[in-house]
Amino acid sequence: MLIKRSLSIAGHRTSLALEPDFWAVLDAVAAQRGIAFAALIRDIDEARAAANPEQPLSSACRVFALRAVQSQAG
Repeated sequence: MLIKRSLSIAGHRTSLALEPDFWAVLDAVAAQRGIAFAALIRDIDEARAAANPEQPLSSACRVFALRAVQSQAG
């Protein structure tokens, strides 16, 4: 099941649809970093645009979350 959230990135509104487990990881990372959730998504979006602008933002968020979990696992 996908959950959709709307937010503003670089002054424009967008929405993302991700599975709850990915949202949980992204929320936790934002909290750990002490930044707003939208700021984390903006950072992911900027990195995605620089590395692979054709990659959908939702995919970049999933990869980011996976890497965050992997780095915590050791």
